[in-house]
Amino acid sequence: MQSESPDEPASPSGRSAMAAHALAAFRHVVQASAGFRQRPGQEAMAQCVADTLSEGDLGDCAQPEKSICVVQAGTGVGKSAAYASVAIAMALQRKTRVLISTATVALQEQLMQKDLPALAQTMEQPFAYALAKGRGRYVCKLKLERVAGAGSAEEDFFEDDFPAVALASASQEALEERRFRLYEHMAQALASGRWDGDRDSLVEAPDPQDWAGVAAERHSCTARHCPRYRDCSYYQARTRLAEANVIVANHDLVLASLGMKTLPELSNCLLVFDEAHHLPAVALDQFSSTMELAQLRWLDRLPKVLGELASALQIDLDADVNTLSSQLKTTLNQLARMALDAVHAHTGGQDGTLRFAHGQLPADMTEPLAQVLAQAGALSKSLEALGGHIKQIAKEDPMQALQCAQQYAKLGPLAPRLASLVGTASLLLEHGEQPLAKWLQCKSENGFLLLSAHACPMVPGDLLRQFVWSQARAAVLTSASLTSCGSFDYFLQEVGLSGKAHVRALEVSSPFDYARQGTLTVVHTQADAKNVAAYTAEVVQCLMHDLNQVAHGALVLFTSRAQMRAATDALPAALLDSVLVQGSTSRARLLATHTARVEAGFASIVFGLQSFGEGLDLPGLLCETVFITKLPFSPPSDPVDEARAEWLRSVGRDPFAELVIPATAVKLLQWTGRAIRTEDDQAHVVCYDKRLTEQNYGRRMLQGLPPYRLLRRDRA
Repeated sequence: MQSESPDEPASPSGRSAMAAHALAAFRHVVQASAGFRQRPGQEAMAQCVADTLSEGDLGDCAQPEKSICVVQAGTGVGKSAAYASVAIAMALQRKTRVLISTATVALQEQLMQKDLPALAQTMEQPFAYALAKGRGRYVCKLKLERVAGAGSAEEDFFEDDFPAVALASASQEALEERRFRLYEHMAQALASGRWDGDRDSLVEAPDPQDWAGVAAERHSCTARHCPRYRDCSYYQARTRLAEANVIVANHDLVLASLGMKTLPELSNCLLVFDEAHHLPAVALDQFSSTMELAQLRWLDRLPKVLGELASALQIDLDADVNTLSSQLKTTLNQLARMALDAVHAHTGGQDGTLRFAHGQLPADMTEPLAQVLAQAGALSKSLEALGGHIKQIAKEDPMQALQCAQQYAKLGPLAPRLASLVGTASLLLEHGEQPLAKWLQCKSENGFLLLSAHACPMVPGDLLRQFVWSQARAAVLTSASLTSCGSFDYFLQEVGLSGKAHVRALEVSSPFDYARQGTLTVVHTQADAKNVAAYTAEVVQCLMHDLNQVAHGALVLFTSRAQMRAATDALPAALLDSVLVQGSTSRARLLATHTARVEAGFASIVFGLQSFGEGLDLPGLLCETVFITKLPFSPPSDPVDEARAEWLRSVGRDPFAELVIPATAVKLLQWTGRAIRTEDDQAHVVCYDKRLTEQNYGRRMLQGLPPYRLLRRDRA
């Protein structure tokens, strides 16, 4: 919690003492760990983290000092032990908390199931830790009771969340019967204590549409005024968070929770972003906005819901919601026709995406968007006022709490839809010196047209400066891949920390002897990589030859599905049983099969796309060779990337040099990092893209890779 009076900044000697105390805790942990090995890089990282976190002022300070470190810790350094032990020890000393944010479920599970339990056993001071999840991961008990006890789904409950597009393969009656049985089972499990209300602890993951009907959500929750508040799964989890010294969350939740008091305030906790290279992309995603233009049946229900609730409460609505809803639907239909015509004119009548160059909308779209903004804004205000009345009644008369909670829940599906209209229309109409990315998207699904408008800021660093670094006082950003072409410049720019005096950067090398443990072979093909068809054919031919030499485990990384499909189709009969292709089964099952095959003495080869180039830990025989079919340039199709490149060119800058090369270098660093995972591994990387050694930008990328022994192979 925030201090009630300003904290006195610690003296230099006091900061040094805090850092020394935290570093001593780290040393105690590593020495008490089984299989302890002295790792100078881990010690250097712990020292940097200790110095950084001791120098940031927390709580209410007139002129707080900020301190942030950016640490690239190579594979094998043991970065989680370095930052967690230091941060926890310092948090306990400073009577504050640690917020650790990750990008992947795998790292969250590692922290919660392995790293933090191990620290809790070895650290001298006890601490509590908890995992933070979004509200939507928990069941709303009131909703569940309503649908499980109704005998059948109520029409007004499902109409918004399960439109006709979802009913193409089942009758309405059969669908409702199946859902009723599912909800009845969930309600019984929750009531008996066999289930804690957390979606992730269900034996089988529910269908997203089924879960949406009973998920907790902010817009339909009366919080402490709800009669089920005391035994609410979400608020019980919030209580555990409030009692924890260490909270593990993810980047999405941290950014989505800013200003909502769900997590510790960034100005009054020690903050760690692990897998920090994902932070810029998550920021763009969090602050983008989308509105649907085609599925508008909810607008037919909106005035009915608001009217019935207002009548039940005996209050007058602030606006004519019937007229406003009708006007809004008419305006959205007009926009939908314009959007569909524009997309089809751009794509030749096909589904696709139309990005507006330089963020400039067609002149005829401006007025309808302004009307959407005004009409949706007025409806949103009426809905908000009505919700306020319902909460006030529940507060003043607890006997009506159940009825009020049920009434308030009816507003839940409507509020975020109106908010998306207001937010997206506002961004689409905005045009400043630095334009936003704006685009339309049209696609067909199960015979239904999905049409949407999108707007998004282009520069993640600006967003993070405004919303995160303006608040954070003591923070650590770490990953195994923060440098690009041997420099932190690109990451610091993307994350909004470039040129800041209170930011220090440290690169901690891996303890692995890459030159002794492995090689990087660059194959010089005859075909140029820009000649896609000829290059793919030659690479597939080379790959088939090389795969015949695999004795144990190998990983092949492709840059496109078409490339992976070409290689899969070319597999000879002798290799068919040895290859596992991403997408043929779940990731977990595929990797389990791969492991079992290798452990049984068979050769096993994994074909994967870009997502398999990061976070995959296949030590020893599980991955003796990584084959990289092409430098992992992202396809130039993302509207935000396109808009940003366009803007950079318009101001005389080179997007290929500033964005494309650094981003590709980071991916290549991740991909080559799949080969050697322990100090005992012997592994090799084979890259079929000669641009890595022939082009200046390739040689720049090469400088940022682990120091493998470099070899060249020429195609005859």
